[in-house]
Amino acid sequence: MVANLEPAGRLIMAYRMRTIEGSITAPRGFRAAGIFCDIKRLGTGKGSERGPKRDLALIVSDTPATVAGMFTTNQVVAAPVKICHEVVRRGTARAIVANSGNANACTGRQGLADARAMAREVARVLGLRPQEVLVASTGRIGVPMPMEQVRAGIQAAARELAHGPQAAAAAAEAIMTSDTRPKQIAREWEWKGRVFRLGGIAKGAGMIHPGMSPTGRRPASMPRHATMLAFLTTDAAVDRRSLQMALTEAVAGSFNRITVDGDMSTNDTVLLLANGCAQNEPWNIKSRAFLAFETALQQTCLDLAQMIVRDGEGVHRVVTVRVFGARNQREADVAARSVANSPLVKTSWHGGDPNWGRIMDALGYSSARIVEEKVDIGYAAPGSTNVLWCLRRGRPTNVPFKKLCEAVAPLQFELHIRLNLGHASAVMYATDLTEAYVEFNKGDVSDPASLGG
Repeated sequence: MVANLEPAGRLIMAYRMRTIEGSITAPRGFRAAGIFCDIKRLGTGKGSERGPKRDLALIVSDTPATVAGMFTTNQVVAAPVKICHEVVRRGTARAIVANSGNANACTGRQGLADARAMAREVARVLGLRPQEVLVASTGRIGVPMPMEQVRAGIQAAARELAHGPQAAAAAAEAIMTSDTRPKQIAREWEWKGRVFRLGGIAKGAGMIHPGMSPTGRRPASMPRHATMLAFLTTDAAVDRRSLQMALTEAVAGSFNRITVDGDMSTNDTVLLLANGCAQNEPWNIKSRAFLAFETALQQTCLDLAQMIVRDGEGVHRVVTVRVFGARNQREADVAARSVANSPLVKTSWHGGDPNWGRIMDALGYSSARIVEEKVDIGYAAPGSTNVLWCLRRGRPTNVPFKKLCEAVAPLQFELHIRLNLGHASAVMYATDLTEAYVEFNKGDVSDPASLGG
């Protein structure tokens, strides 16, 4: 891990790393497009009231790119995710086609056939092989794909492919569902006089508690959790094994650390294309230059993940939950997730109530070892080490309630939990639970336009 080798801040300075425009088209050799083809069909579900919002994105590398991926560990897996597994196993890709408005999940054999048809259509219009095309979808589950619109959309997007920030922004908009704003970023850095770039776009606002792995299989230590998607591009050349290792680590510290509502999607996908247009010798995990790439990737994934949290459905407050002193990493993780996903804790955050009793309750029913008499709980400003403790060694402190309320009044704050049983720690980026979230997601069966994904 980069953090164990050299502080990320020092690496950023040493490699002159900076944020730039263009997200997925900032790296050389990548084009993008986003168009409207009425996949959801206007007036037939939540989000369609926005009118002709772009709903199909195309991202293309001018040359074959090494590919890495991370995928939902939900036991119900959408058809596009299955296609992506096949492409990532082969190791190279040229294009990503992604749609919003329809998840193509729980759609059986026809859904898988439709996902393959999307890949074939992209391959046909761009002169590629279907095996080089990755597919991603997000939207309502259980609805057949409107393939006539999809095919027309792919053809239109192919004609619109372009370099530059506007093309990237169009693609970022096209993958949005309940998002209120696009999520995109790019970075560049220098190594031996050569400039390298990495960019990404993401979407997600609800049905957010990703738990992704490279294979889609859920490790024993991973807990069960609208879809989150992220697409990343780089013009660096990186060998396949090292690229996957870097993405796995980056996702573990970013997208797998966020929660809005505790629901894991059937479609969660992160894809990374490295096309080598910077013309470097392929880096591997032993390369000094690989450290800068890892730093850029980790920070970019974290930035995108935090954009998702801040744009969560109905979100009012964003809370960073930090657990220290667990017996092992698994217990630190489950303790943090238990608190971050507790409806009672999340509603108290919304109300500005520093209710440590609910936090203790959530810790106690987690599978982590908890000793009541050893737990410390406190609040801090983001990034601050000055913690206002409301509980020390299982007993309330004498800090006035009014002062505790002031600590949780800001729109962003940190919750610090010390279990004092070991040395393991974990972090989760979480949100409150609001009336607006319930209103947005409950729907009304008498009004099809109110129904969500």
